[in-house]
Amino acid sequence: MSFDFFDSRTDSSVTTNSVPQKKSQEAVSDEATVRNAVTSADLAKLGQSPLPWANASTGSAGVVTAINENRIGGTLCRSFSTTRHAYDGIAAFTGDTCLDANGEWKLVRFTRQN
Repeated sequence: MSFDFFDSRTDSSVTTNSVPQKKSQEAVSDEATVRNAVTSADLAKLGQSPLPWANASTGSAGVVTAINENRIGGTLCRSFSTTRHAYDGIAAFTGDTCLDANGEWKLVRFTRQN
């Protein structure tokens, strides 16, 4: 079969797919740093003050501007908003971190805002 630029027929034998992007090591490290900042904050002392964070291994930094503690289905969670200043620019994120059955904080959502 030859290839003709001027042929208007569609080749239906070729299909494409979307491949989910794998998070970079830097993104995973930054997420862990934010989780640690959010979960170690003393909310009584912090009040509504911003909470800065920095990741020395990636060079990223940001400011958590809101942390709200609540219970979701009996599980203690903290919802938060933060910025991330990195080599690829500045972005805003929201997220949730919750205590698991072993008493460890797990990041359950970290979503980039548009």
